[in-house]
Amino acid sequence: MSLKHKIALSMISGIGSINAKKLIAFFGDAEHIFKAKKADLIKVQGIGAFLANEILNKSVLDNAEKEMVFLEKNGIKSYFLLDKEYPERLKHCEDSPIIMYFKGNANLNKQKIISIVGTRNATQYGKEHCNELVKNLQINGHNPLIVSGLAYGIDICAHKAALKNNLSTIAVLGHGLRTLYPASHKKFAREIIDSGGLLTEFPGKAKLDPSNFVKRNRIIAGMADATIVVESGAKGGSLITADIANSYNRDVFAFPGRVNDKQSIGCNRLIKTNRAALIENINDLEYMLGWEKHKKQAIQKQLFIELSADEQIVVDALKAEENLSIDIICLKTNFPMSKVSSILLKLEFSGLVKSFPGKIYKLD
Repeated sequence: MSLKHKIALSMISGIGSINAKKLIAFFGDAEHIFKAKKADLIKVQGIGAFLANEILNKSVLDNAEKEMVFLEKNGIKSYFLLDKEYPERLKHCEDSPIIMYFKGNANLNKQKIISIVGTRNATQYGKEHCNELVKNLQINGHNPLIVSGLAYGIDICAHKAALKNNLSTIAVLGHGLRTLYPASHKKFAREIIDSGGLLTEFPGKAKLDPSNFVKRNRIIAGMADATIVVESGAKGGSLITADIANSYNRDVFAFPGRVNDKQSIGCNRLIKTNRAALIENINDLEYMLGWEKHKKQAIQKQLFIELSADEQIVVDALKAEENLSIDIICLKTNFPMSKVSSILLKLEFSGLVKSFPGKIYKLD
């Protein structure tokens, strides 16, 4: 299946994710869709004469070729729904994007993925809970991928906390990768690319449209095992994300606030209406997600193994990814191969690291 046809399928005006999947199921792959006759296209449920004409519009394939040039020039990866690298959790969501664009190096199928969302007008209370939660996720050895939306308030707080604690973080964007919104977060976006990545379903030239930011919330919800609403007013995108996560049968948690705090109305209401479980700290999250056993194992290792400064650098590099080749570890640490090999061998003997065929290593 050619990349051009995969991209083109996502660019057809009026064809959403669900209809795109129906077309794939009917014709077998994206290329055959564009080679099909109009009479065959309208046999697909939801595809009438108007949409069939949109599919047969040659400009769609021309635009897809231009997008391919943009992707290659800027080192952007594309993940089609059937690709192994496509987020596995999203595949189980009926309305997941048919294709996504990714700039970064994180594993989008990490063992543990947490989405953290909240109000753009975060208070000190919300920021403190966000920072404390992310810090303790790292301290307790969970090493999750942190997902959020790069917006003001809780979103950027979650990304910054992940960066500070050497955790991978993904920013899901509501626009293409030719631009960045808000522009004031460009500095953090560059850091996020180094330790995680920027992810979007929109092609490079996609314009800033408020509806796209609502649309991207389903990716934030669908990628994760759990969505945590740190702070929210009576309305807002984080509440939409929580409702979507519930529709996907994913865990939703919320931090409670005082009954007269405007920025906690949304969280309190989620809890009151049983759309989110109440959490106060990392212990609540671990208990409800069944992570306590892993926590005890991680603490035991930290108690009995003292690492040198160089060993800690290698461990931190491995914490940022599910697994790494020895070549990538050398690049990330700036250590020579001989030094990395020696450190990895010692860490393996200590029970902190496991080796796999192809000189691949991961934390045990």
